[in-house]
Amino acid sequence: MLTFVGLGLYDERSITVEGRDALRAADRAFAEFYTSRLVGTSVDALESHHGVDIEVRDRAGVERNPDPILDAAADGDAVFLTAGDAMISTTHVDLRLRAIDRGIDTRVVHGVTAQSAASGLTGLQNYRFGKAVTLPFPRAHGGAGVPDSVVDSVAANRERGLHTLVYLDIKVDDGRGPDAGERFMTADVAADLLAAEWPDRLAVAVARAGSPDPLVAADRLAALADRDFGDPLHLLVIPGEVHHVEADALRTLADAPAALLPE
Repeated sequence: MLTFVGLGLYDERSITVEGRDALRAADRAFAEFYTSRLVGTSVDALESHHGVDIEVRDRAGVERNPDPILDAAADGDAVFLTAGDAMISTTHVDLRLRAIDRGIDTRVVHGVTAQSAASGLTGLQNYRFGKAVTLPFPRAHGGAGVPDSVVDSVAANRERGLHTLVYLDIKVDDGRGPDAGERFMTADVAADLLAAEWPDRLAVAVARAGSPDPLVAADRLAALADRDFGDPLHLLVIPGEVHHVEADALRTLADAPAALLPE
């Protein structure tokens, strides 16, 4: 059996009870933290809290050389851990399909996602979100500013009246070493990049979703670019057409300027 377990959004306690039980009962535990990570904890703290040993795999160790994971699942019960939900990345789906091809039973224990948290914290309704986008560091895509694909997706969502969830780029190590080498795009940097296209457009910054002290702030992109939102992880939401209940939520929960919202 290979069980995919989402760890949730923040620390070693963010996992569901079902996920915790699967992790503690497994013969082997593997994890990847290159697609995302838990900024409120470390691998050592995860191991100590759950009483397990966790083998962290880098990208090559999951995508190019998954045999150690699959062999462990073929011989016993293995879990594969990811931050957020267990099946958000194509990498995770591919690993599950490889397991099934080898005749290994699989199951998924879901975790809280940034998408559901963004909806819950901002008051913007989940069913009114369109296609999500990821905003990369400029040099990561070989250019400057915002990729055309991001601009086009935001514009397409807005034409349909839909909100856009903007994931912000991260570059992380495996969680065991010092912070050197880790980079997290912050909401102010993202807002500054997007303000080149839409300086006066309403946006909502969400920082540290899932933590004890999340921050939610709504304003023009140009104004958000001048603010400090503290520790990561951050994301942005660019609202489309705002329902009156959503407008009330943004005023109350995110201190949105009245001039940017329908009455």
